[in-house]
Amino acid sequence: MLKRLCTFAFVILILPFSSPLWAAVEQKILLVGDSLGASYGVPSDKGWVALLNARLAQEGRPVKIINASISGDTTAGGRARLQSLLQQEQPQWVLIELGGNDGLRGLSLKAMRENLEAMVAMVREQGAQPALVGIKIPPNYGRKYRDRFEQVFVDISEQQNVPLLPFLLENVGGVGNYMQDDRIHPNTEAQPLIADNVWTFLQALMQVKSGAESRGLDG
Repeated sequence: MLKRLCTFAFVILILPFSSPLWAAVEQKILLVGDSLGASYGVPSDKGWVALLNARLAQEGRPVKIINASISGDTTAGGRARLQSLLQQEQPQWVLIELGGNDGLRGLSLKAMRENLEAMVAMVREQGAQPALVGIKIPPNYGRKYRDRFEQVFVDISEQQNVPLLPFLLENVGGVGNYMQDDRIHPNTEAQPLIADNVWTFLQALMQVKSGAESRGLDG
């Protein structure tokens, strides 16, 4: 995990941040995702977003994650609904957790890339900062398609200077004890691990942004 974090930390070092993520005024992080963001099959108060919001509150951080995830959503669906979400929520940050359903349905990776790039542009036009949350697809889709799928996130991150969490389900995906019977969606026991993955990602964003003056987040 540390190796992956170093990779995207290098990318976000060059981003032009305008204000601290953990400012005194409450900040909004808008999550636009699919069933993984919505924690499908898990009680709402046990999902990783709920756990993160509870942790932020406990830490006294003036940050709230607004969960706008819809199970089954694709990058095309997220692109279609993003503008209204941005206008409604006025977030400072937007986490884009989409693409998994594009891959599982074998949809065009070119269209997936175009949709994600359009979402990044929309977020920036609204004056917010975008970040990508990557995902992987099962091995039965073939190595070539899987590699091309994962490369979409990496390419956008590098070419558009967008922070990237390479794999939302790090230490969870493919682990039997942490997956529901469908072998796609994480179960309740996995949610704290996913929350830790995203917490570490947010911590890295803050550290890069604030540098030596950052207060830091205790793990």
